[in-house]
Amino acid sequence: MHLKGLDFEYLPVHIAKGEHKQAAYAEVSADGLVPVLDINGQRLSQSLAIIEYLDELHPEPALLPVDPFERAQVRALSQSIACEIHPINNLRVLKYLSAELHVSDEAKNTWYRHWVRTGLEAFERQLAQLPASTYCFGNTPTLADCCLVPQIFNAQRFKVNFEGLPRTMAAYEACIQLPAFQLAHPSACPDNEV
Repeated sequence: MHLKGLDFEYLPVHIAKGEHKQAAYAEVSADGLVPVLDINGQRLSQSLAIIEYLDELHPEPALLPVDPFERAQVRALSQSIACEIHPINNLRVLKYLSAELHVSDEAKNTWYRHWVRTGLEAFERQLAQLPASTYCFGNTPTLADCCLVPQIFNAQRFKVNFEGLPRTMAAYEACIQLPAFQLAHPSACPDNEV
């Protein structure tokens, strides 16, 4: 939303405190997850769907290329993060490992680092097959960059090793230099408690 220059009201839902499980939020989000975009009572969940919807409503700056194949490439990069790496970050997954399977914090964090690193290595290989660029795909931020930044933030919290990921980390570093990404960075959110 910051990249698009859109005005919006940010209403925090603190997952670590269980606010997403409260009855009031269940009325907003059928799946009990965040984020949810509410525009005049019409609600949409899932980050990728929300971002693409906003990109269609507000096409400038474009987060997806015009060329259909290039659009698919950016979507593939985005889904590599959203479907392969992000689920490991879900607090409900990490809590299940601890509470239900009685995995120690050390073992849980080792498990997390392994799977996130594996996902980032695959992402790096995908980037290596593309022409050199400032961001994940090209010289302007795309949907893939919007997915990458919060995952790197989470991976930093868990001390994932970023060595040997030059394209991935260069794209991340380019993003966090932009005011829109600084404003949207998880550390800048009002409900962030690291």
